[in-house]
Amino acid sequence: MSDELERPTFDDEYLDRVTERLMYSYDLERDRRVEGSRFELYGRLRIESRKQFLHESINYANQNVNEHLFVTRRESVSVADLEPAVELAHELADRGEWITADETHRSTDFTFVFVAPTLPDSVERFVRGFRDRTLLRYGYNGHYEVNLVVVAPEEESYVASEAADVWRAFALWTETDPDPEPGLLDRIRGLLKRE
Repeated sequence: MSDELERPTFDDEYLDRVTERLMYSYDLERDRRVEGSRFELYGRLRIESRKQFLHESINYANQNVNEHLFVTRRESVSVADLEPAVELAHELADRGEWITADETHRSTDFTFVFVAPTLPDSVERFVRGFRDRTLLRYGYNGHYEVNLVVVAPEEESYVASEAADVWRAFALWTETDPDPEPGLLDRIRGLLKRE
């Protein structure tokens, strides 16, 4: 048996490199259709957390977190392209097949990534200010969130909504966070530089 993880391959070099970054965290599929929309790449992340006392059969605080990642490549992208993705996320959440809303459900994210040649200013403003989070049964059954990411690899630019962490896998040209929190060494260095 091979230890090599399987990942979808693409004729598109950019998406091929992105899947290399995602394959260790997400279950990936190529060419997924959802409600009549086609996505070149679909990924599912599932994290289960549980605490146990003395033995694994005595467990508590069971929670699960899910993310559904939908990636599409477009010739151009506009705000009018993003709005149907948000509506699709709400439709999927309402159906019940994509979210198991019970006391162990903490959150489900629906993240839509649009890959385009350019990143228009109107799209950047829309995505930067976008936040859509819905509580399920007043939060008792967790919540779901809709995230948007638009990437223009040829321009080496991207924009991501506030809660979308997956942008790092798509920004191949950068290895660091543009707004990094100072690490321990940076804080110590800052203390020593003060006069």
